[in-house]
Amino acid sequence: MRKISLMVAGVAGAAVFGQLSAAAPERWWAPGEGRVFPASLDYANEHGTLRVLVDGGPMATKGHPFFEPLGANGRACVTCHQPSDAMSLSAASAARRWTETQGKDPLFAAIDGANCPSLPQDKRESHSLLIERGLFRIQLPWPVKQWNGKPVTPDFTIEVMRDPNGCNSGPNYGPGAGNISVYRRARPVANMKYLLAVGFPFDPKQGFALPRDPDDGSMMSGNIMGDNRAGNLRIQMEDAAHGHLQFAKGLNAKQIARIRDFEMRVYTAQQVSKQAGALDSMGAEGGPMKLKNSQPGALGSIGIPVWSEFAKWEKISPDDAKTLTPEQLAFRQSVARGARVFRDKMFLITDTAGINSRIGFGNPVRNSCVFCHNMSQMGNDVAPGQVDLGTTTMPFADPWRDLPLFRVTCLKAPHPHYGRVIYTMDPGFAMTTGRCADVGKITLQSMRGLAARAPYFSNGLAKDLRGIVDYYDRRYNIGYTEQEKQDLTNMMSAL
Repeated sequence: MRKISLMVAGVAGAAVFGQLSAAAPERWWAPGEGRVFPASLDYANEHGTLRVLVDGGPMATKGHPFFEPLGANGRACVTCHQPSDAMSLSAASAARRWTETQGKDPLFAAIDGANCPSLPQDKRESHSLLIERGLFRIQLPWPVKQWNGKPVTPDFTIEVMRDPNGCNSGPNYGPGAGNISVYRRARPVANMKYLLAVGFPFDPKQGFALPRDPDDGSMMSGNIMGDNRAGNLRIQMEDAAHGHLQFAKGLNAKQIARIRDFEMRVYTAQQVSKQAGALDSMGAEGGPMKLKNSQPGALGSIGIPVWSEFAKWEKISPDDAKTLTPEQLAFRQSVARGARVFRDKMFLITDTAGINSRIGFGNPVRNSCVFCHNMSQMGNDVAPGQVDLGTTTMPFADPWRDLPLFRVTCLKAPHPHYGRVIYTMDPGFAMTTGRCADVGKITLQSMRGLAARAPYFSNGLAKDLRGIVDYYDRRYNIGYTEQEKQDLTNMMSAL
């Protein structure tokens, strides 16, 4: 009987994957192609299957401003926010698109799809950061300006120590020309109700009241962009339309409303694991339907524990276990253990701006991953998530020679953890606030759909899911066992 059950489970699993493969949609969404966006879309990836849901779908995309090429370079919003990549863009997709189009796709527009517009645009190496690490060039004003153009007087100076691509020292580029270029990953535009949710009326990291939305006066979460330079979706859209799409006229109110409507209705998460099977079976609540039906903004420590979606897999009954292969059973148990390690494994968090300072919780402070990744269902930060994990700043960051290196010198008080002089590949939040204490801070990302959008961290530092675990382990000397590392990796692959 046991052998028959295993055979049935194996055949059923093969049938499911066969059906998914046979019905696999075209992966790349090109601007203006006019496809109908179904209510549910499934895309295979190396860890299983990602599902994309559109609440109230299906939806026509012909004429829709998210999908139409509105700017001068032929791009649309969807160019850099692909459904198959959890509404972000993986390095693998960029590399595949380069090969398929010989570099002619609008994705590789010189404005930010090249390492620098001054480089030969027909050369693959001129787009290496996008193709190999999924990084777009972000040109920011120097000295710092607010979203409305109001200048900010920074309390630090910035010097270019290394400029391998020419976009921080060449003609028209760099501090002398009034700008700084950094390189960052595209953030997902899905599950947005969670990113916009406000958990506190103030920022507990800074001790400031949350800023108010200039459009409707509501409190802004601070979790939309990597450097929090846009507090609401309208400002983010206008920033993207001008900077990434090269849209000279600007978006009108109707276009903004339609884009916002779509972004607020799209949900993504891993639906099927290659090793575990359906992620919403045997009591588990994986997949995007849970996200669509849940309320955002719940702090996991006082509400539903973070990643308790997989709690039922901690104790799978003997009868249920008989319907699984040994590999499926072991992987499900590993995912459940990984969720518990994420919540319960304590370690010392040290020298991290946004945690150990400004107000600070102590240095060091003893806590677990959920100290920052604390929102139920999503794993982003209920509070504004600007934290310096060291991913872009020395001595913690990998010393990549193909990224710029800046020397930041504090003019007033020294940085609370780095001192007066800081070496960084991306000043992060400091390029929004003008404060030296914010150098290196990057807004924490949500953790859903990770399997579809490698690499990870704002600068692509971790090439795969295991790389995320390894980075945290060495940054904070956590001392994970090999089993704990594998369990965390498996758990993240199921999100």
